[in-house]
Amino acid sequence: MEMLNVLKAISEENRMKILNLLLKHNYCVRALSTELNISEAAVSQHIKVLKEAGLLKGEKKGHYMHYDVNREVLNELAKQIEEMASIKKETCKHKKEDCKA
Repeated sequence: MEMLNVLKAISEENRMKILNLLLKHNYCVRALSTELNISEAAVSQHIKVLKEAGLLKGEKKGHYMHYDVNREVLNELAKQIEEMASIKKETCKHKKEDCKA
């Protein structure tokens, strides 16, 4: 998983809303469009970005594709962020006079 691609994918407001909806229920494009009050074309474009980042998976049910969150990717992202947050700061080893603004 490329963390930067995942972060870029969820940095857009509607994509974050789609992700939050899909964490609770599986939806098709039409249902997401209705929930978010945006066009089906816009939802499809957002889904494309989320799928490319590995955040979504789809399952065909009848004529419609229903989407679900790939929680493994979300958990991996959370793990990487937690690892970053736990990095201990070291004391600066430079001389004070070298650090002038």
